[in-house]
Amino acid sequence: MEKKTIYVSEYDFERLYGLVESVGPNIHDKEHLSQLKEELEQGEVLEPADIPDDVVTMNSRFRLQNLDDGGQIDYTLVFPHQADFSKNKISILAPIGVALIGCKVGDTVSWKTQAGQKRFKILEILYQPEASGDFHL
Repeated sequence: MEKKTIYVSEYDFERLYGLVESVGPNIHDKEHLSQLKEELEQGEVLEPADIPDDVVTMNSRFRLQNLDDGGQIDYTLVFPHQADFSKNKISILAPIGVALIGCKVGDTVSWKTQAGQKRFKILEILYQPEASGDFHL
């Protein structure tokens, strides 16, 4: 599968890279943390105002379609301390969060779970801080 270019704002890059570097060696999700670090290092870092408005950034709210059953769901990508799955706020450190950061509308994302491979398509961005001028959320 071809590797897609992901886009990350400078502000998100700094906060996320700081998060990756500050998490201690005892974290249970070392694999996901390593994947996030790799995504950040390979991504294209842009000024917040230059982020395309169809890209999933931190604090973005977006609609996904489950490619297995066709269902749709809205999520917000947040930092770990803000995560609340009952409110559809998913942590950047969750496998789905790592898969989504920097991807854009139309992209298909996948990740492994204990129940098997999950595949979703990003249908639309409902709110993106950068597109709304909220550069420091």
